[in-house]
Amino acid sequence: MTRFLAYTNPLLGHVYPIVPTLLELRRRGHEVALYTGEGAAEPLQRLGLRVRAVDPDLERIENDDWKARTPIGAQKRDVEILTRRARFEIPDLERAIARERPEALIVDVTAFGASAVAERSGLPWAHAVHFPVPVPSDDVPPYGLGLTPRHDVAGRIRDALARRLVLGLLERTILPPINEMRAGVGARPLEDGTDYFANLAPLSLYYSAEPFEYRRSDWPPSFRLVGPGSWDPPAESLDWLDAVERPVVLITCSSDFQNDGRLVEAALTGLAREDVFVVATTAGVDPKGFTAPANARLERYLPHGPILKRAACVVCHAGMGITQKALAAGVPVCAVPFGRDQFEVARRVVVADAGVMLPKGRLRPRRLRRAVGEAMAKKSGAARVAAGFATAGGATAAAEALEEVASGRFGTARPPFVEASSAATPPHAAGKVGERS
Repeated sequence: MTRFLAYTNPLLGHVYPIVPTLLELRRRGHEVALYTGEGAAEPLQRLGLRVRAVDPDLERIENDDWKARTPIGAQKRDVEILTRRARFEIPDLERAIARERPEALIVDVTAFGASAVAERSGLPWAHAVHFPVPVPSDDVPPYGLGLTPRHDVAGRIRDALARRLVLGLLERTILPPINEMRAGVGARPLEDGTDYFANLAPLSLYYSAEPFEYRRSDWPPSFRLVGPGSWDPPAESLDWLDAVERPVVLITCSSDFQNDGRLVEAALTGLAREDVFVVATTAGVDPKGFTAPANARLERYLPHGPILKRAACVVCHAGMGITQKALAAGVPVCAVPFGRDQFEVARRVVVADAGVMLPKGRLRPRRLRRAVGEAMAKKSGAARVAAGFATAGGATAAAEALEEVASGRFGTARPPFVEASSAATPPHAAGKVGERS
């Protein structure tokens, strides 16, 4: 038996993906303590997990990246917020370690301060990665702009320029404050982004898998691709859904506010006269600002699992959590990225031929209605992604890797992912790329 301590960013989208892993660890007889946002504590405690809230100052730091005008500007704001949180994470995780006396740590990859403490602690530890990983590869475009993979000369030139001019500038901007923070706890300075995401943690549990994630020949040996961690908090029964006879379209906003309410507005208007039933969950946006037509139900939060069993399409902001949850259920996605990692997520939806992407600048009721129709025709692509996710091992594979790290048996002999069957081979693996501008 091992005492594990998991520490995450307080946002729900950061803790929910690892919940199945924590439950699996507990099922195997390990002790698990989780430090996360206060809002996640009560439903997780009902599952029997020992949950404590992180420092309230962490939850008071709001993400304002939605105010940025460009994807790179949004990334810069996002990292600045994470760096501000890092200074509270350091003493918070130090207190948690003293209280829980763990034998191994699991740390949210976006928790820069907690990662520095984990590195310095001398304990076995792992990063939990829940978004498209910004690790360079010879096989994929540089992270951040949502570029389509290209393997010709023009693509290689494009990628080299993007790495140097765009991402190089971003790294030079964000690394100094991160290294200043790390120096304060006696951690070594980072050379670049790859140093953090690929070289820091002995194990990186990446909650994704092929064919949604691009195929790479050069994954870092620390990576294990285990597929998405899908979990919904317990909720009241959705008996009203049984009476719905039309195809269901699920609309979702981000749980972390990013001013994406016009996605719901466009969907309610654009689909009002269609032969579908719309279920819209507004999450970070107040639902009182919308009027639901006769063929729609509007709520702030609903469990997505039961709805996905009936859904013909999911329209979302291209958040990694809801996108992969939809595809794991075999439901195609209409992705409307607003910022953060969402351009990368939306591009993967398109390249996997599991849905379509509609740029937010073109978000209009008529265009969204057409995009939903196109996405519904991508059922086979979504099923292919679901099959790939199913082969990745999920919580079982994640728990096994964590046990190896905790026991000192983790090595580089195993591949970083489970090979998908031929039925799960994505179109881009054969050189075909589906794209919708």
